[in-house]
Amino acid sequence: PCGIAVGDPNSADVMADAHAKAHMCDSVSAFGGVIAANRPVTVSMAKQVASIFTEVIVAPGYEIEALQILLEKKNLRVLELPANYSREALEYKQISGGILVQQPDEFSQFNGQGWKLVTGKKADAETMEDLKFAWRACRSVKSNGILLAREGASVGVGMGQVNRVDSCKLAVTRAESRSRESVAASDAFFPFADGLQVLIDGGVKAVVQPGGSKRDAEVIAAAEAAGVTMYFTGERHFFH
Repeated sequence: PCGIAVGDPNSADVMADAHAKAHMCDSVSAFGGVIAANRPVTVSMAKQVASIFTEVIVAPGYEIEALQILLEKKNLRVLELPANYSREALEYKQISGGILVQQPDEFSQFNGQGWKLVTGKKADAETMEDLKFAWRACRSVKSNGILLAREGASVGVGMGQVNRVDSCKLAVTRAESRSRESVAASDAFFPFADGLQVLIDGGVKAVVQPGGSKRDAEVIAAAEAAGVTMYFTGERHFFH
């Protein structure tokens, strides 16, 4: 995903707000993209989508006028999820010589319960909400995955790199000035402190990661020296 966000419930249109914030994360990559919504698409959101080249939009429903706006877009595939839609219990992947059958990521530990504060001050309510959002959103990012978030939206994503340092650099670069005072989620542990240092230099104030590296003490020490709050979840999203 090039952008993920939740809408502000106090905004005039929560869906339009969510879409605008998600788009802002990486508007270049959003060109010719796929948009998924977990609530009916509103008129305001549809107008925003119509102004951007989009190939697919999928949602559980559409306001009548919103659907009319979207249907005027040439080559836009408008999909509606069935009422009883749910994720498959198992996922199948072709591998050399056979098929891998495994359980998908089960969405556990997204409420922050069970997380271990390993350094820094306990996150305040606003920061914790961003950490929980970042950890949930990071589940969808290809490994090595780093996601920066602020105010309920991704502001920078680094993914698909052969090392975690490069993913950290990508996330910070894409976020630009928005990395300052953001939080970060890493889909797997930091094997060294170098990747974390990139996030620290970018102004990240709190980090959530699985932990479990042989050099956890080194990583924790780097966070502590920078005054950065860090939580361990004890489980990882690592996803190829």
